Parts: sequence; C-alpha cells; structure tokens
Amino acid sequence: MWLLQNYHVATVPTTMEVAKRRGLIRDVYRLQISLAIARLIVENSIGKNEDVYGVFIAKCEPVLEIFRCDDLVWHGGSYWVYKPHVQKLREIISMPLGTCELAHPYIGASGTEQLQENQMSLPNIQQTRSPRLNIMRREAYVTVLHSSETYVCGAIALARSILLTNTTKDLILLADHTISDHSIKGLQSAGWKTKRIRRIRSPKANPDAYNKWNYSKLRVWQLTEYDKVMFIDSDFIVLQNIDHFFDYPQFSAGPNDKWLFNSGIMVLEPSECFFKTLMSKRHTLKSYNGGDQGYLNEVLTWWHKLTRKLTFMKFYIHEGGNRSVPIDRYTIHYLGFKPWLCYRDYDCNWDRFDHHRFASDDVHARWWRVYDALPKELQKYCGMTKQLKNVLHRRRVEAQKVHLNHGRWKIEIKDPRQQI
Repeated sequence: MWLLQNYHVATVPTTMEVAKRRGLIRDVYRLQISLAIARLIVENSIGKNEDVYGVFIAKCEPVLEIFRCDDLVWHGGSYWVYKPHVQKLREIISMPLGTCELAHPYIGASGTEQLQENQMSLPNIQQTRSPRLNIMRREAYVTVLHSSETYVCGAIALARSILLTNTTKDLILLADHTISDHSIKGLQSAGWKTKRIRRIRSPKANPDAYNKWNYSKLRVWQLTEYDKVMFIDSDFIVLQNIDHFFDYPQFSAGPNDKWLFNSGIMVLEPSECFFKTLMSKRHTLKSYNGGDQGYLNEVLTWWHKLTRKLTFMKFYIHEGGNRSVPIDRYTIHYLGFKPWLCYRDYDCNWDRFDHHRFASDDVHARWWRVYDALPKELQKYCGMTKQLKNVLHRRRVEAQKVHLNHGRWKIEIKDPRQQI
C-alpha cells in the first residue's frame, strides 16, 4: 500500500526556465533543486533498507553529476523519476563543489596524514562511505593514446611511475589504430592492459587543430567493467601513491582556472548511458578550447575539487624564482615541450622564449629518473629520431642567434640517445 507518510515534497523556488531560454549551463537554481532532493532522500533513508525514488517536475533535467542517467527509471514530458543509489548520493552531498574555492579535507591511507587546504569543518569521505562500497571495488588508472605515437614513451614512463608506488589498481590504456602493434607490445610490457578504440573527432575543432581528436578521451566512460577509474594524461608522472584518491566521488577533478577543472586528471564512474549522453551533446555544446577539456567543462558543470597537492603543474608565471617541485605533491603534469622530446641534458623549453613559462631543469630531471628506472628494452621506445634531432638542433641555433639570457644553448649535449 502507498502510504502518505512515505512521501516527502521539496518545493524549491527557481528560475530554471529563464536560465534555459538564455542557454545557461551553470544554472545554480537547477543545482539547488538537485541538492535539495538529494539531501531529502539521504536524510529520510537513514536506518532504512527500502527502495527510494526521486521525482522531479521540471522541463530541465536534474544535474547529471548528482542524479545519474543510470538511475533514471522513467521520463515523460516534465516528469523525471529516479531510483538513486542512496549511499552514492550521501558521498556526493558530503563534498563541496568545484565552484567553491576549497577542496575536501582528506584523510589518507595512513589515517593520519591530512591534506587540507582550508580550515572548514567538513565530513571525512571515509566516514560517509558504506562498507559495502569498499568490498571488491574494481578500480583502474586509465590513459588514452590516439592520432600519433608521440606519447607512447610518456605512457610507458607514466606506467612505471605508478607501479613504483606499489599501486593495487589495474592500469588500462586505450589506443586507436595509429598506435602500432610494436608500440602496443612495449606498452603492455610496461604494465598497461591495452584496449583498441575508435577515436572521436572534436566537432567544433579547426581542421588542423592539435586537439582535433581529443574527444577520444570520452571513451573512458565506456570502461564499465570498472566501478571507478582515474584518468591521467600520459604527460604525467606519479611521485607517490595516489590510490586513496579513488575514494573521492564521481565526478572529481583537479582545478584549472576559477570554476573550470583540468581534464588531465579525473576520478569518474564509467557509464555507458553517460557516454551516450556525452556523445549526444557534443554537436550542440561548444567547447571553449575546441578540445575535450572545454567540452567536459560545459557538460560537467558541478564537480568536486581534488586537492591542489595532487598535481604540480609545470607552469611558471614569472621569470626566475624557485622552479622545483614542492615535496608534498603527488604528481607532475609536464606542460610545454615534453621531457622525452628534449635532450636529457636540460629542459629544451629554455630554447624558446615563449616557452620559458614551462621551463625547469629540476622538474625535467625528475622525469628522467623514471626513465632510468625502465628496463633497457623499454627505454628504446623513448629513442631520438632523426627528425627530433633536427628540430632540437634548430631550436638551439635559434636560441644562440638571439642570445637567450638563460644560456642553455651553451651546454654541451651528452644525451646518449643522439648516438643511437
């Protein structure tokens, strides 16, 4: 029997229709409704073990990151009926959203180290997680290679750096047809489980844009054999174990600028229906940079902010100063010219004035430590081609002509790869 006391109604004043007509995506009123319903469900489910449904009466769909398409039971006209996973809702509403200037205080695997960027009192993630969600969770690190083999060496080094931290997670690499069988063999030897994918074109990118095929990253959401994955771009290395960041809820990412997140590292829950949602919206939502990061920021507007300590971005606003990695960082994201596409003797970003903001010999050397930990057979995948030799030589000559003040062009090159 349907008992009246089992119904709870949340009436939230909004201007959703105005926001929709204006084409606004970051609609705080839509978020207000979604969070109100989520809190109502969570608060009225404590100590109960029964099915719960959430019904929305609105022309705009609820926030996808809170009410997942996987939980949608029925949709007709202005009615949306969900059967949500209560514990996952509890995790989501326990976290501040990425538009806030803070990240959740996190108790690491040791139970004592606290990564905290603010003094606000917020609930511990581990206290909000049900023990059932911790049993046999299938989790993996994921990266994607497409369109060329330029990043094969980077992916091999990334795998090595993760494995050196004694991870307990799987390593999955998605590769399109441009990655040769020879490279796949090396990637597998490095520790990746590889899967072939069809790449996805960025519909709004210019024909000759470098990020024309970056929507291939959306394939990560198709890894439904895993409960949760952490995507990491292949120009990262990991400095210390980051397995405990899998405890962050869907969808979590590192901050980029103001309310935007960086798609270089993301914690997400794979979902075939969410992948289809991403595919269906790609022709109507415009990416601010033509690539995956701009697009994902349009779709996933309400996200959870990973601590800044998770990633050190190799980017410097001012000339001079300290250009080393803070000791409390977990990963390095190599912007600009990549270490394996430079001489190992110094950071070749110094050879271009417009790349000085990416230059650091110390951070450059950190990547080469990982390279030195690779077996000789895998180091060959980071070899120096004749074309790369010519490019590096030309940059040094140009730097010498204009007498760049850092003078790295004066360094005698001893990189043994140039002799191979």
